[in-house]
Amino acid sequence: MSGTKSGGLKAAQTNRLKYGDDYYSRMGRKGGQMGHTGGFAANPAFARIAGAKGGRISRRGPAKK
Repeated sequence: MSGTKSGGLKAAQTNRLKYGDDYYSRMGRKGGQMGHTGGFAANPAFARIAGAKGGRISRRGPAKK
């Protein structure tokens, strides 16, 4: 049972025995290769537009002074 630290270590050991010592590096590589999005860092202008849209539909209501 991997709900505890010792259980997680046992599960990791079992995975390495079953699938090889490089199991976790292969899984990490697969995950890294799956991602194809650039996010907002790739296009700051798009981030600005999206933020403006979010601000216009804010649920907080107008500012009270």
